[in-house]
Amino acid sequence: MKTDIEQMLELMDSTFQDLESSMPSAPQFVQLSFGFAYRYKDKDIYQAIIQKLARVQSLVRAALLLLNHGFVQEQAALQRAIDETNEDIDFLVYAVTNDSITELHERFLDAFWEEEIDESGTMMGSRQKRPMIPRKKIQAYLARIDGDTTHQEAVRTLSKAYSGYVHGASPHIMDMYGGNPPHFHTSGMLGTPMMEAHADDLWNYVYRGFISHIIVCKAFGKKAHVDILNEHLYRFEQNAGMRD
Repeated sequence: MKTDIEQMLELMDSTFQDLESSMPSAPQFVQLSFGFAYRYKDKDIYQAIIQKLARVQSLVRAALLLLNHGFVQEQAALQRAIDETNEDIDFLVYAVTNDSITELHERFLDAFWEEEIDESGTMMGSRQKRPMIPRKKIQAYLARIDGDTTHQEAVRTLSKAYSGYVHGASPHIMDMYGGNPPHFHTSGMLGTPMMEAHADDLWNYVYRGFISHIIVCKAFGKKAHVDILNEHLYRFEQNAGMRD
């Protein structure tokens, strides 16, 4: 029998393929200052959402791959990126389903669409300075729309906890140390006590990625997809002991 994680990933993938194929226009192979590349030409909010959804699914699969090989430190670093991508999805979707495209959304999208290399055509010669929106402003917006400041405070706390894996804080690095004789596990941590906790942790990230697919379906008006995914979500939550 397939695990719930495998089933969630399969449902996420099939849902994404349907969403991608329903887009009014596909990315075009266009000439930029540095050469040819695929780009969305309209640059609307739905095209931004579908890209973020592609990223979150890829990140989740990459985190699973790292877990399966024992690289739980690196898995945890990716989970910080998953958290932020899911936040971005919520932020963009709410502009469609709960609110409107605000000035903050416009600034976010301007930065999102900006090319890494400007008209100079070279990385070293480029003067691009992407004006990234502070994460706390996105989180404050989500708290206002959700009306749940407690949840957003938990999100901020989680983000700080995982920043140690991203930036290599000593307490996080020392999780790699142990065994008999004690040593740094630089080739992965298979067979160590750390594996179980990180495996449990990954389930939560696949689960939240699954929820992101549901809310994107809502934004795209895909009610049939929402109903199917919610039905499966209920079962996954039952299996995880989240429901009676």
